Amino acid sequence: MSDSATEQRLMMFPLEALVACHECDLLMHKPSLSDGESAACPRCGYELFRHRHRVIRRSLALVIAALLLYVPANFLPIMQLNLLGQTTEDTVWSGVVGLYDSGMQGIALVVFLCSMAVPLLKLLCQLLVLLSIRLDFGRSYGLLLYRIYHHMREWGMLEVYLMGILVAIVKLMDLADLSLGLGLFCFVALLLVQVWLEVTMSPHQIWEALSGEDIHAGD
Repeated sequence: MSDSATEQRLMMFPLEALVACHECDLLMHKPSLSDGESAACPRCGYELFRHRHRVIRRSLALVIAALLLYVPANFLPIMQLNLLGQTTEDTVWSGVVGLYDSGMQGIALVVFLCSMAVPLLKLLCQLLVLLSIRLDFGRSYGLLLYRIYHHMREWGMLEVYLMGILVAIVKLMDLADLSLGLGLFCFVALLLVQVWLEVTMSPHQIWEALSGEDIHAGD
């Protein structure tokens, strides 16, 4: 069967029953999956989506854990520096304030947005989206918040900030007495939890649950 004939046949199905490959744009019928199963594109082999078990409950637990880690990660000392008898403790927030007081307001704003504001807004959006599904209330607002979350995904760059911290630690180790603070471990834990959340919070299951297609998403 030719591609044009296949496309004409697919057009007979409703749009919600179709899925397009993100890599090769092949349009195909959306398969029905059980827990743990995944769907791959027959043309290029790209994994279209995977059906995860109890995605709403697991994602909610991870979002709450990330929110609990947010405050200590940003406001507890990341490192303690002892140089010539003077001891200073640096946090993510003190770094933003230090940049602002040094006359670098633009850089301070970018650091604040990418390392503090956007990650917090992303977590709050995810929390409200998951609660709207779990409580079956306000799913239209959940759809809006999930769209906003996808627009903010590229702006939360905790891993870039962490790399900057690690570079600073390596450079300062030979110049002063340096000790790591609890804030650094909370920051790393927050980053790992967010990565785990990105993997667990399956987008296609969230969209289906918000539209009312997947009634078992919260099981």
